Amino acid sequence: MIYKYLLALFLFSSLLYSSNVKVDISSKYIVNAQSLLLVINDKNISNAKLSLNVVKRKLNINFYKNPFKKNQLYALVPISYYTSYKKHKIIISYIKNNKKYFKGISFNVIKGKYKSEIIKVAKSKVSLNAKDKKRTQKEYREAVKIYKKISSKILWTKEFIQPIISKVTSPFGIKRVYNKQIKSYHSGVDYRASVGENIYATNAGIVKLVKNRFYAGGSVIIDHGQGLYSCYFHLSKFYVKKDQKVKQGDVIALSGSSGRITGPHLHFTIKLHGVTVDPNQLIDILNTLRK
Repeated sequence: MIYKYLLALFLFSSLLYSSNVKVDISSKYIVNAQSLLLVINDKNISNAKLSLNVVKRKLNINFYKNPFKKNQLYALVPISYYTSYKKHKIIISYIKNNKKYFKGISFNVIKGKYKSEIIKVAKSKVSLNAKDKKRTQKEYREAVKIYKKISSKILWTKEFIQPIISKVTSPFGIKRVYNKQIKSYHSGVDYRASVGENIYATNAGIVKLVKNRFYAGGSVIIDHGQGLYSCYFHLSKFYVKKDQKVKQGDVIALSGSSGRITGPHLHFTIKLHGVTVDPNQLIDILNTLRK
């Protein structure tokens, strides 16, 4: 029995090799709630993936072929808003010449300079009754189920654009204090918009949700492939349906003042592998893939 165990251990360990392949990382220092880009330039690599432990959760993320650059693999890593401000390590594995290699890359998470914002809303929107609480829990589970689905296919080819050309009224990451109670942080970017302005798809994808929800009001969620979703909230009218394919710049809805809101505007959010991240910082990174 001991012999078989030692033999199995030897055979397994013989498959593991330290890596000498270069892996480029977009930054060694990253603000919480931003995203990292990892790139491997090598034509002989397959089955590349990475793992990372953040906020009591293990992320397992695949590398994908960059359709815009030859012999390049890339992976996008979301850093949670609640990630500890310290050094973290990403473990990368891949196959080359029928051998499995491992490589570790370290990076540091630093605290973002996010401000606090005091918001006054109706008490019923903060302290929920049993009916509204049940509704919000159902809508939360529904959204999580959508974000968990990760397709291997990239659905976009053009650059990502802003969903509306307007002034930012509330940036990403601000701590939200509702009626003197810290309830959350601002999970997206708010753009000034009166009721009825055109809202554009930030890029091509497939619509996964079209619904009026308690907090977000009129909502559209678009799947762009490979674990990337864009979300548009507080809408007044929809121009798309679930499972519809959209192109970059398509008018998908009109802005509004639905949901938990103090006035009409567009709330724009991006989810990457189920993690909420700074949308504009990620868009900047995504657009470098084509350059």
